[in-house]
Amino acid sequence: MPDYPGISRDAFRHPLDQQAEAALRAVPGFDLVARKFVEFMYERPQFVSLMGNNVQVGPQQYATLYQWFRACVQVLDVQPEPTLFVAQNPQVNSYAIGEEHPCIVINTGLLDLLSDDEIRTVMAHELGHVKCGHTTLTQMAIWAMNTATIIGELTFGIGNVISTGLIYAFYEWRRMAELSCDRAALLVTDDWQLVGRTMMQVGGGSNRFAHELNFAAFEAQAEDYKNLDEDGLSQVYKFLLYNGTGQGPMLSHPFPVDRLSYLKTWASSEEYEQIKAGNYQRSATDGTVPTQATSSRNDVDRLRRELADLQAELDRLRQS
Repeated sequence: MPDYPGISRDAFRHPLDQQAEAALRAVPGFDLVARKFVEFMYERPQFVSLMGNNVQVGPQQYATLYQWFRACVQVLDVQPEPTLFVAQNPQVNSYAIGEEHPCIVINTGLLDLLSDDEIRTVMAHELGHVKCGHTTLTQMAIWAMNTATIIGELTFGIGNVISTGLIYAFYEWRRMAELSCDRAALLVTDDWQLVGRTMMQVGGGSNRFAHELNFAAFEAQAEDYKNLDEDGLSQVYKFLLYNGTGQGPMLSHPFPVDRLSYLKTWASSEEYEQIKAGNYQRSATDGTVPTQATSSRNDVDRLRRELADLQAELDRLRQS
């Protein structure tokens, strides 16, 4: 495996990820509503739940997975090292959460479908979320969205403008964030075809018919899909599908064929070659939101005051 000591997230973040994050933060009320609530209302309960309901990977538990995971952590220089969990769930899925205690969860359904190299690719992708600080921003955005929705209901829909703006900005950022993590997977594997095959498997893989899957055909499908963009109407359909204004929900991930196209372009870029050669931006600290010690008595008291202020504001809105 390659090695990138001290690599900064900004060395490989996709520009669309950066732009979408800036747009999300620019939505009125986002930082005001979301700050200080993440660690107490989301991260700690989630960590307790993971510890209680899943298998924590370590030297004596899923030892092979643990070795793969630690190798990926070293390549991307992720600090602190996240905790890896395996969840008993047939859905082919994985995710990353947490800032103070970053965690990555891989479902048994994913382990049973993918090859060893593909599992390592997924680990690298999820570590990309931690490295880029996506986990904290996701939790902040969820809190802001929920709070904006409550305020919208209490103000007879006036606040729904903020809520809608947050929702669209949030989902657009989540989709673009995946492009950065695909790059992280490429940095670890140095094999864009392996990353692409993993996308194909997660998108529509089958144990029973694995021998009939053809990556070259999937590449051709991605090219055919790109050609659809020449038709303006297809672009409209794509927008509707992504943003849930058709018949389905809003999508949190770009289409696999879109991701493959973005990744192939970066794999052949001078930027990627420079990183492989060791010419990349370095940073001692990474993450969207700076990690701070939140267990002190002063922080607890401050949080209680902010919660009391928020409750008082909600009570005032109800009365008016």
